[in-house]
Amino acid sequence: MAQVLEFKLPDLGEGLTEAEIVRWLVAVGDVVAIDQPVVEVETAKAMVEVPCPYGGVVTARYGEEGTELPVGAPLLTVAVGGTGAPEELTEAAPEAAPKATAEDAVSSEYSGNVLVGYGTAGPAARRRRVKHASPTAGQTPAAPKAPAAAPAPVAAPAPAPVVAVAAAVPASAGPVPVISPLVRKLARDRGLDLREVRGSGPEGLILRADVELALAALERPVAAQAPAPAPAASPAATPAAAAGERIPLRGLRGVVADKLSRSRTEIPDATCWVDADATELMAARRAMNTAGGPKISLLALLARICAHALDRFPELNSTVDTAAREIVRLPAVHLGFAAQTPRGLVVPVVRDAGTRTAESLTAEFARLTESARQGTLTPADLTGGTFTLNNYGVFGVDGSTPIINHPEAAMLGVGRIIPKPWVHQGELAVRQVVQLSLTFDHRVCDGGTAGGFLRYVADCVEQPAVLLRTV
Repeated sequence: MAQVLEFKLPDLGEGLTEAEIVRWLVAVGDVVAIDQPVVEVETAKAMVEVPCPYGGVVTARYGEEGTELPVGAPLLTVAVGGTGAPEELTEAAPEAAPKATAEDAVSSEYSGNVLVGYGTAGPAARRRRVKHASPTAGQTPAAPKAPAAAPAPVAAPAPAPVVAVAAAVPASAGPVPVISPLVRKLARDRGLDLREVRGSGPEGLILRADVELALAALERPVAAQAPAPAPAASPAATPAAAAGERIPLRGLRGVVADKLSRSRTEIPDATCWVDADATELMAARRAMNTAGGPKISLLALLARICAHALDRFPELNSTVDTAAREIVRLPAVHLGFAAQTPRGLVVPVVRDAGTRTAESLTAEFARLTESARQGTLTPADLTGGTFTLNNYGVFGVDGSTPIINHPEAAMLGVGRIIPKPWVHQGELAVRQVVQLSLTFDHRVCDGGTAGGFLRYVADCVEQPAVLLRTV
């Protein structure tokens, strides 16, 4: 007799609490192997394929493409241990294939892995199926699974339970069932007590929709008592509110918006800039690339310059612990670089950039850039940066005032390198000129330190031999 195992959205690591279903890789009735990818999801940090740890027949999927699910929400159910015929499983009564949990799976049908590149390092230990004393133990009678032919999305709760203010739930009833920090922040900013909200997620988990509907329910009585607006204003406001295309700020775009807003809100930033003669740097790169061996990218040379400058000015390779009111100077340089992709702007991180050669930096930049374009960056590739290098010159612009990549303390922006009139050795000449912009957190240093850092970078760009004194 087949068992129906429920596979939930696993913990994707790096503090991620939700993911959006981008594309289903299997359909109801498909036979899946252990660790076969079944769905492609987009998190706040990357696009990943989620493998199913069970082997069997898919009996239900939960959530349409574009649906955002919290960690722990059901993704699909798989019938294991039966004949594997989809027709038999579809027509079987629910009692014939009771839902089981991961603990009920035998080792031949459960790998223990939860995500490609994550999870257990080896096969899971053999498990024995445990008979429960109660026939209903481990089941959820209040939320029976829909038939395989027409599975119902999990994230489709009835409006009444969502907006109901749980007056019967006292404030001391225990921990609040919410895992998303964005949900907590939304409730805190609007003055809503989460203990008064009944969640519609798995096991009463409070979702963003629950908070928004609860806020709307609380505001309705106030709106009813408010004086009616002037008749002329109402018709004018309605078309304006409905006009235009509405694009949800979620997934990667939502995270970028939140991070940039937080940077502008929390960090007292300032920007300084300088024009530099990059003629000698470009000549040095040409000489290196014509000497044989791997080609060296301009970004790699700029990264080397930044690493040496941060060694001289460690204040800019730091972060601010606002809770402790301390500046934390970081021991290693993990260099982020801005990369534009079809999904939007991402900032991959080159680990230990300060100890890498120009060849190693070139290779790592190329690897991370290609992964960014393919959408295969892992969460580890996108976190842990200590300083960001932004080469917006590739877009044909000269200058900018970069927004710091929170919680870092500084970002160096590099404009396009173009021929310009320049006084060189006392004479007017045409030189390759670039504008360098440094945005820095004024809490970690003053203008003198920031100016010293930027001037050192400019000196290295104008005279690459300066680096020879520090290598």
